Amino acid sequence: MNILFRVDSSFAIGTGHVMRCLALAEMLKEAGCAVYFAMRAGPEDLCDEVEHKGFPVLRLVYEGPVVQKIDAKRTIEMIRKQLPSLDWCIVDHYELDHRWEGNVGAYVGRMMVIDDLANRPHQCDLLLDQNYYRQAQQRYHSLVPPSCRLLLGPQYMLLRPEFYEAKKFSQLRNGQVKRILLFFGGSDPTNETEKALHAFRELDVLDVEVDVVVGKANSNRVRVESFCREKGFRYHCQIDYLAELMAKADFSLGAGGVSMWERCFLGLPSAVTIVAENQRRSTEDAAAYGAVWNIGWHADVKSADYADIIDRAMASREELKHMSRKALELVGSTKEYIVHPVVKALLEG
Repeated sequence: MNILFRVDSSFAIGTGHVMRCLALAEMLKEAGCAVYFAMRAGPEDLCDEVEHKGFPVLRLVYEGPVVQKIDAKRTIEMIRKQLPSLDWCIVDHYELDHRWEGNVGAYVGRMMVIDDLANRPHQCDLLLDQNYYRQAQQRYHSLVPPSCRLLLGPQYMLLRPEFYEAKKFSQLRNGQVKRILLFFGGSDPTNETEKALHAFRELDVLDVEVDVVVGKANSNRVRVESFCREKGFRYHCQIDYLAELMAKADFSLGAGGVSMWERCFLGLPSAVTIVAENQRRSTEDAAAYGAVWNIGWHADVKSADYADIIDRAMASREELKHMSRKALELVGSTKEYIVHPVVKALLEG
């Protein structure tokens, strides 16, 4: 089976789309599929990283904001000239909708969409939204064809192998905070990392270890590294052992989106900052469930707010134990499948 992913990364849109596609790509490759990526080569792309993982990357020309008609044309040209007959195209891109999918769909067997916005129509055979929402089943009503199969909820979560491995060693937290993890996504366009770091200047001396993770797409990483060196914090850039750090941490500050669900999967209590509009609903619903603390919209969050939330965590042992239980309850049933249900759905056609 031949499968093409159409996905991008950049400072503005972050790295989460590519990372979840890579998780699925690795599972498909293990199942015997030939997997390719079509990505725009531009500022802060992850084309080299995807190739390093062993997947051929067809580089689309970066021409500013995505124009669907042009993007579809370029993608079709590459499909016709460079790829074998495709069984599936998997698109994970907020700037593409039914128009792109309809055009490209004429040159592939079937179309799958990975989404979590539910804000535009799709022309697809399969749609995945791995987030938790209190009314998930109604979100895509009228946005997909009647024949489209919907895979909704954390039971379909796309996790890299490192998370299943870390799961073996993670446990329900006891509420004591001895190690804190800071990770606001690979690019962190709103610079929450520095805001959170400056919070430690406002706190009394804490007997805690701090791990700070950034991606190479973080334009502030040099200052972050310098701050970490000054404070004796551990600095990590573009790593492949994030799951290990999550498993070791007692509390975390981070963004919504994919990494929020990864923290929940490992039972890590966390305070979440909403750094993009598409994270708002899922973060609010996860907080209402009790699986995270919702700090709020990034523009309203100051260093003092991060200091307050760290203070709260240090003094709220029972709350953190409860949060860890609720996080595991919400997504912790996701297990290492013999065949992941998303892979199974693709193989079944």
